[in-house]
Amino acid sequence: MSNTATPTRALPNPIKGPGLTNAGVILIQFLLILLIETFEYSISKVGIITGLAIIISVAGGIYLGREGTSFAAVVNPPIAFFVSTLILIATVGGAGLHVARFGLDLVTSLGAGAPYLVLATLCGWGYYFWNKRSLSSGA
Repeated sequence: MSNTATPTRALPNPIKGPGLTNAGVILIQFLLILLIETFEYSISKVGIITGLAIIISVAGGIYLGREGTSFAAVVNPPIAFFVSTLILIATVGGAGLHVARFGLDLVTSLGAGAPYLVLATLCGWGYYFWNKRSLSSGA
């Protein structure tokens, strides 16, 4: 009977080379959030699926980005969510230029995504500051 443990394998990085640049991280996060939010917005309103896309975009941006892109990976998802919500309300949502309906849909959509934005942002900033502290201490 052998008493050897199987080694744990890390997930292979799908990006060959050093990883995504800041622009790449921003673009991939924006497209992921826009795609998922468009899918969910066409069925109902913004909810848990878009929230999970926001959380995944933060984690994916940190994982796929180069060294030094974690700041962009944390800052971009709320901005990408806001811009994609503006685009979707004006097009898929059908609000057009009706200011009252546009404003109501905007507040409703941003409010529905707020808990996920807070969770993703807190975890992302926590990682960013932890990583920055460990790099500066030389550990």
